[in-house]
Amino acid sequence: MHDIHIPGSPSTPDIHGDAAAGILAIRGDSYPENSFELFSPVIDWVRAFLAGDDRLLRLDLGLVYLNTSSVKAMMDIFDLLEEAHGRGRPVAVRWTYDPRNGQIAELAEEFREDCTFPFEIVPC
Repeated sequence: MHDIHIPGSPSTPDIHGDAAAGILAIRGDSYPENSFELFSPVIDWVRAFLAGDDRLLRLDLGLVYLNTSSVKAMMDIFDLLEEAHGRGRPVAVRWTYDPRNGQIAELAEEFREDCTFPFEIVPC
């Protein structure tokens, strides 16, 4: 299993998957021109990690803004985590946010409502 790193830009988040540590970190704004192109390798990485041994996969989020297509991509990732959790695989999400950004806290809460795995929303 390889690591993944997609450097961030003003309109895309910094994405780093550390296979050895079992952590996928996504931080920054996400309003790319093509969310499918950005998130497709990330979704593939999550699938590959979850197909391996039974180690914990933790999604460490520090997202500030997501456009509609980025929300869809995150839903796809959360769906993969939910399926894995349903099979007994340890998965977790930790979403940190600036408390001055109430909209992202509300979005994180909406995501959490649909998840049965551990999902923390933490002001930083």
